Amino acid sequence: MALDPKTQENPDRSLRKGQLGVIGIVFFVVAAAAPLVGMTGAVPVAIVLGNGAAAPGAYLAVGITLLLFSVGYAAMSQRVTNTGAFFAYIGRGLGRNAGIASSFVSVLAYLTIQLAIYGFFGALMEGQVGVLPWWGWTFIAWILVTGLSLLRVDIGAKVLGVLMLAELTVLVIAAVAILIDGGPEGLNFAASFSPENILVGGLAGSAGIAFAFAFASFIGFEATAIYGEESKNPKRSVPRATYLAVGVITVLFALTSFAMVTGLGASNVVEETVALAGDNLEDPAAVLFALASQYVGPWLASLMAILVVSSLFAGLLAFQNAASRYLFALGRGGVIASSVGTVNGRGAPGRASIIVAIISAVVMFLFAVFQQPAINMFLWFSGLAVVAIVLIEALVCIAIIRFFLRNKGTENIFVTLIAPILAFIGLLLGEYLLMSRFALLAGELATGAGVDPTATPWGLSPFGWFLILSPFITLVIGYVVARVRKSLKEELLQDVIS
Repeated sequence: MALDPKTQENPDRSLRKGQLGVIGIVFFVVAAAAPLVGMTGAVPVAIVLGNGAAAPGAYLAVGITLLLFSVGYAAMSQRVTNTGAFFAYIGRGLGRNAGIASSFVSVLAYLTIQLAIYGFFGALMEGQVGVLPWWGWTFIAWILVTGLSLLRVDIGAKVLGVLMLAELTVLVIAAVAILIDGGPEGLNFAASFSPENILVGGLAGSAGIAFAFAFASFIGFEATAIYGEESKNPKRSVPRATYLAVGVITVLFALTSFAMVTGLGASNVVEETVALAGDNLEDPAAVLFALASQYVGPWLASLMAILVVSSLFAGLLAFQNAASRYLFALGRGGVIASSVGTVNGRGAPGRASIIVAIISAVVMFLFAVFQQPAINMFLWFSGLAVVAIVLIEALVCIAIIRFFLRNKGTENIFVTLIAPILAFIGLLLGEYLLMSRFALLAGELATGAGVDPTATPWGLSPFGWFLILSPFITLVIGYVVARVRKSLKEELLQDVIS
């Protein structure tokens, strides 16, 4: 059901239409995944603490799981175009209260992942450049990100496009150069992609650690539907952008991580990674930088070091946009103050963007005042965010199944039932792995006293349990709000573009 004509005629309640094509949406989504950051930060850790040379296989398996998720997700986007995406889909499938409850978790996820990136950005700039403390660098980034989020969405897409293309180019150059050379042992596909090697150590052990880091690396791909209202021909562009974004991220992670394994030699990849990154993996970026220098030239490593910073900035802008559009949709739908559901003269959700910016500034201020290291902001909030996102994705799978059972169309059974069920199983397993290995994701303060997080799952401190349970607590709070909130509007869950 589409909005009534009166609502559609009010430009203050509608995002500017037709600003983004398929490629523009993909720019936002791939930028959110920050592949260069994942390659420099997560992959070396997944290799050493996880399943070694088979880490690329874990990334490929997670990518396939999310492609299965995308099948039903894309089909749903053809029925419902709403910037609330996740909660609009859940609301249409599982009911209004479930949709509103999930919206609280979605907002939590996007706010916290942006805060995590601010922390990483500040720590990186303080370490590499100096001059300013970490909070000084985050403040500069905050000003730029806030300013761009208040402009037309296509301007942000162009900025992200330039940054993302540069990022993808250097990764592809490095990967192709290594694979053409073959490394010290040649190409060993079995070591990285055979099922027995991927699952070595078991899901409760080393394989599970690799899968946990792989799931964490894909956060942000699901944001395609958020931009549906602002896209050209959303019923076609959103599904295409979803498949393209997931495909690009999957191939990029699997191919580049396989190139890293090949460049180091599959049989000794763990030892070589530790030798480059340090015994405690304190400098994981050194692995990719060393390989780039060896197989291409020092200039590529230097360029990568710069582009890691731009990759983080791109992620900041992408999640600023995602969080503000969720708040906009909640305001327009009457869940929060109606004024939040308005747009500025450039067609951007101005008030929602300002709210996101204020929340980020307050949290960064508190970290600075209490002298918490910026890396804690990254570890705590990134771990929390990925648990929240996977929880919502699992709920979306259930919602898709129920929606299509009640609203038969031309979609086949694979799209409406088989793919969502398989994706749900994979996401449920992923959530278990993320939660059981949360201490590895969230750092020392989340780890129980005397617990080795590499060997013991579920070894969490009270603070760790608080972080890991926050998405579920937020879900309950959202459900209670939904039950008592009376001033809800049709736009909350309905198709706003017929």
